[in-house]
Amino acid sequence: MTRLPIILAITGASGAPYGVRLLEVLATHQVPTWLLVSSHGWRLLEEECGIEGEPALRHATGGDWTSVTLFDDKDRGARPASGSAPTAGMVICPCSMGTVAAIAHGTSRSLIERAADVVLKERRRLILVPRETPLSLVQLRNLTLATEAGAAVLPAAPGFYHRPARVSELVDFIVQRVLDHLEVEIELVHRW
Repeated sequence: MTRLPIILAITGASGAPYGVRLLEVLATHQVPTWLLVSSHGWRLLEEECGIEGEPALRHATGGDWTSVTLFDDKDRGARPASGSAPTAGMVICPCSMGTVAAIAHGTSRSLIERAADVVLKERRRLILVPRETPLSLVQLRNLTLATEAGAAVLPAAPGFYHRPARVSELVDFIVQRVLDHLEVEIELVHRW
């Protein structure tokens, strides 16, 4: 398992349970994680999961954050903004279409967007987990630009061949795919 930190960003797209579960898995397995949450990400955590603020998020993800470092999304000078700070890559889960647009066009208005820009320029893994539907032509073009720049787009579109009986199984399906793309060897779901 990697000892380099994984950057996990949670933005304001619907799908906060995916980000919460991914953070829980990383924290409980002591995977070094640099956590970034946008202001809209905090809003969605509250609206979709009833999680209001850092203490509640810590509690919802198992309570042990010895391997997690939380950064302020407004601090564009924090470690995730520097290419000289080695990381194992970044996942934005969920990833809003505004964040996709900023990444696709390199605007870097926040720490999340700057960290993604750095991950791309350093040729590290960047995984975008959008949950938007339907997708406009503008959104498709932005996703294409991000992909051409090196990002992997992993839509929050779970499969059903494993016959899920609970919402948590649908969430774990996506979280497992993210872990696989990060090359983090944690097994959450049955393999075919």
